[in-house]
Amino acid sequence: MAAAQVQRMSRLMAKTLRDDPADAETLSHKLLVRAGYVRRNAAGIWTWLPLGKKVLDNISTVVREEMDAIGAQEVLLPALLPKDAYEASGRWEEYGDLLFRLKDRKGGEYLLGPTHEEVFTQTVKDQCTSYKDLPVMLYQIQTKYRDEARPRSGVLRGREFQMKDSYSFDTTDEGLAESYALHRAAYQKIFARLGLDYRIVSAVSGAMGGSASEEFLAPAAAGEDTFVDCPACDYAANTEAVTFVAAPVDGSAHGPVEELATPDTPTIESLAAHLGVPASATLKNLLVKVDGEIVAVGVPGDREVDLGKLGEHLAPAVVELVTAEDFEDRPDLVRGYVGPQGLEKVRYIADPRVAPGTAWITGANKADTHVRNVVCGRDFEVDDHLDVVVVEEGDPCPSCGAGLTLDRAIEIGHIFQLGRKYADTFQLDVLGKEGKPVRVTMGSYGIGVSRAVAALAEQTADDKGLCWPAEIAPADVHVVAAGKAAQIEAALDAAEQLRAAGLRVLVDDRAGVSPGVKFTDAELIGVPQILVAGRRVAEGVFELKDRRTGEREELPLAEAIARLTA
Repeated sequence: MAAAQVQRMSRLMAKTLRDDPADAETLSHKLLVRAGYVRRNAAGIWTWLPLGKKVLDNISTVVREEMDAIGAQEVLLPALLPKDAYEASGRWEEYGDLLFRLKDRKGGEYLLGPTHEEVFTQTVKDQCTSYKDLPVMLYQIQTKYRDEARPRSGVLRGREFQMKDSYSFDTTDEGLAESYALHRAAYQKIFARLGLDYRIVSAVSGAMGGSASEEFLAPAAAGEDTFVDCPACDYAANTEAVTFVAAPVDGSAHGPVEELATPDTPTIESLAAHLGVPASATLKNLLVKVDGEIVAVGVPGDREVDLGKLGEHLAPAVVELVTAEDFEDRPDLVRGYVGPQGLEKVRYIADPRVAPGTAWITGANKADTHVRNVVCGRDFEVDDHLDVVVVEEGDPCPSCGAGLTLDRAIEIGHIFQLGRKYADTFQLDVLGKEGKPVRVTMGSYGIGVSRAVAALAEQTADDKGLCWPAEIAPADVHVVAAGKAAQIEAALDAAEQLRAAGLRVLVDDRAGVSPGVKFTDAELIGVPQILVAGRRVAEGVFELKDRRTGEREELPLAEAIARLTA
């Protein structure tokens, strides 16, 4: 936390606003702009004004202290990076349009770093040559860049953002597990100190690669992540990580395949209505292209395919929907009437709910026709069973079977056991105890520092404005001069005494501004404690107000200082 100091609002570069910005949708976006913490430069690009920079720095301080406590060492790597390393890892292509790419005057290709696994791996390869140099944990707090297609929600989803990324390097899988556990515990301490309500959920690794992966999510209405929570056990997961296991069923009782005339029924809704059956009795077959090859994806007719989930399963392959032109090239694939039986040269992926022995009504691979009693394992085979449906409220918990609940959240942290993916790419070896090369194994751990500011605003604000936790607030106490010269003089004197007692002070000493405006600004800015120099300052009496609870009390300045420093 910053040293004790006094910031006078008469000299503070921060203009509060009465109205919400026209383009603001989320609470944090509205309040951070209105309270004078940030200002927009362009879509997804923000200036941090003095109050906002203090909050950002306070969060960084907490992160640094807890990272240092587990033995991690801080470094600072460049944000401008040569193409070569990312090309070697495959992420130059995998990241696609998310990368900011540029060329120097000589034609050399570069990017602005979205994350730094490659460069950290190269750094350790340069510096560490023996098992005696490991384990090592390195971190940085740095600006990252991603060319978001739709930057929105203020600092919550920007194209430029502050992030803490750390990396562990070990010679054994057991060592990686220990480094991972250290980071996990440190994250719990960090988010507790920040005052964030959070959940730890199972996750997928995505473009980061690796195996074990967990997200730290802050529940909030503005969240862009959906996660599931089990009310009956401790299971929680990002929806993309939820799995469903269906046991095979006995399909011997099902009759033979029966062809049905179903004119003008290319959709599940029209088919179910025509036959008078529930959509769950039908088999939906979605055609996609995976790296250009057509793949069919089968799910129960009452469920939707989660393309994000499918993409995570098939990464790094590119998944896209088929087009009308694709159907023209494949006359054997009849749009709206595709079935898995008899498909040729098409990989068939099915959700686990399409289990061996289950029978379905599905397309007959000819126009205006469906078939009944098509049994998985008898009439068609599944190449890969992958959980690809959109998770719904009430789906069974993979751990205990109880109905899951859905909630929205902001991702504030993510930890990965990367394993040897990047070490293999860059041949990161050290000399082992036996005198032979040992391949290093890695972990990657991120915290969205600027995103945490927005998450805190979302979780802690009320109908009057921001309401920061004490350790993160831009000041410990906001002194308000509610009057003219005498009150301003008393407020400035009180501010100096508070500073001398070790507190960070924001003092509203603005002349010509009404007490009502000052009180409104104090509640909007959100410092935890408000000390008012009002009508009784001549008696040495001030009013101390708790910003969160609204509780207020009149007391002498000395007693107020004692209360605030207790």
